[in-house]
Amino acid sequence: MSAAASDLLQREISNPETQWSLGTFGAIAEFSRDPDEPVRLARSDEIVSALTSRGAIVLKPDAAPRVFASEGLTKTGWSQRVSLCVPKQDCAMSRRTALAEIGPDREAPREEDRDSVLFDLGFGALHADFCVRVSDALASRLREHAGRDVFEPGNPAMGMILVANPHRVFISRLGRIEVYQPIPPPSGKSPEGPHTHVLPRLLRNRRTHPATEPVPDGMVPCAHLYPPHPARDALGEARAFDAAHHDAFQAMIAACGDPEVLATKQRVINAVLAGEPPMAMAGDRYGRISVRIALRQMKWQGHASAALTAWLASFDQAAPEETDDEAALHHEG
Repeated sequence: MSAAASDLLQREISNPETQWSLGTFGAIAEFSRDPDEPVRLARSDEIVSALTSRGAIVLKPDAAPRVFASEGLTKTGWSQRVSLCVPKQDCAMSRRTALAEIGPDREAPREEDRDSVLFDLGFGALHADFCVRVSDALASRLREHAGRDVFEPGNPAMGMILVANPHRVFISRLGRIEVYQPIPPPSGKSPEGPHTHVLPRLLRNRRTHPATEPVPDGMVPCAHLYPPHPARDALGEARAFDAAHHDAFQAMIAACGDPEVLATKQRVINAVLAGEPPMAMAGDRYGRISVRIALRQMKWQGHASAALTAWLASFDQAAPEETDDEAALHHEG
């Protein structure tokens, strides 16, 4: 892993506004913390971690992820993410497809959790294991259903887990996110801070990430970080545009994003600033998305002109297939 990438993780783990996720399409753990929340941080070339009373994230920079920054469309704005990618041939985890006991969780960041038993829920994802860390009493009950699909009709295992509210521990080659907060009921809202989403309907797609997320060829995103969004707060609510946050993420894209996307955005910005009328912009799906994002960002920055109005009318029309809605399991502004 490059020194620059290691520095990125060490810097962002210290920023309480940066949020994190780890999982697959249909099952994901998210980690975030409040600015004034007590936290135990670790920052080195071997371990980058944050531990609070609500959850934890532990990443291993020496696992050599490729860092890839990108943006996507949302219904009214845009998202931004940094994917931490591993080559597909190196990313595989257990790929269990049934409930299985793993044993004591010796890798738990809190010493008091290291004798508690991990059970893999058996979601069968390529690059992540989805586990619960349980008490001895619950472990005894779950052992009776080991080897069964937790979503199998009549299997009581998932119901036991929902009632017991054990820690959720989602693990990839890059590390883990742990969630200590209660699991919300099916009709409930996820709590603020660390939480998990599990959607069996999406899991059945066996996709490693949303189709709307660009990822370098041959790579799989094994974790994500979400630096502060310039137009949305940590809860996704609109706020006054923060130019510093915007500039910081554009610098990340310049350093570790797709240079063609960056060039397309710059061509659009230059054309609008020059007062040029809308023109055809060649490019693939992500190129078209980048045109719309550039225009939306100019609007949020306060730019107003007849040229921008014309470009928005020509390019920023509803196109559901290009939005980030299916990536809404991740925290993105």
